[in-house]
Amino acid sequence: MKKFKALVVDDNKEFTNSVLEHFKNNDVLEVTKVIHNGTEVINYLKNNEIDIIFLDFLMPGMDGVAILEAIKKENIKKKVIILSSFLEEYALKIIKKYHVDYYMLKPISLNSLEQRAIDLLSSSNTQNEISDEIEIKTSELLHNLGIPSQIKGYQYLREGILLLYQNNDFIGGITRNLYPEIARRHDTTASRVERAIRHAIEVSWNRGDYNIMNKLFGHSIDFDRAKPTNSEFLVTISDALRLGNKSIFV
Repeated sequence: MKKFKALVVDDNKEFTNSVLEHFKNNDVLEVTKVIHNGTEVINYLKNNEIDIIFLDFLMPGMDGVAILEAIKKENIKKKVIILSSFLEEYALKIIKKYHVDYYMLKPISLNSLEQRAIDLLSSSNTQNEISDEIEIKTSELLHNLGIPSQIKGYQYLREGILLLYQNNDFIGGITRNLYPEIARRHDTTASRVERAIRHAIEVSWNRGDYNIMNKLFGHSIDFDRAKPTNSEFLVTISDALRLGNKSIFV
């Protein structure tokens, strides 16, 4: 079976060496090139067959945004996973503008990177476009709810919401099924996932947008006294996404 080919664009040689080591015996995806300077990327893409790009935002010579602009200008059609140590409002706008397929916050799990890349490459174009739209909306909503992208609970919440959105069966087994699945994808334990999500909700309750929270939870939660449980938080947001509740996306 033909392997998918990946290009890694990152100036951190320790990280790129670990990526090379991780994928060296992979049956589905191989890293065929590592580039440490952004100025070399476009020329390489024009002259070589690549299926997916692992792209760091911060690069010498030509940063991630400039590379995305050049890819769009040259009409180069490749899957892109952004690897970044930050995710603020500006980054969200860039991801949406250039239709980035996925992003991951460093430090990342290489097992998670592998799984996400293979998922993207194996699914149809239509499914990817729908997934991309929902992922962006999920990220924007969590951002507006005041959850910092740097904390672990942010990633676990995001993963959990998307899993619930895609599969209603998880609703009846948040603790039994959803937490273990998130843990598997992030090389951690279900109990740590649960605690991190609880912490993220507590942070959100103290600093999030009151109007959005009231629209989401006002009719089911005593806003002045009680925060939503992990399950209530996850299910409420996934339902809002599924029903297309436009009023919560600002």
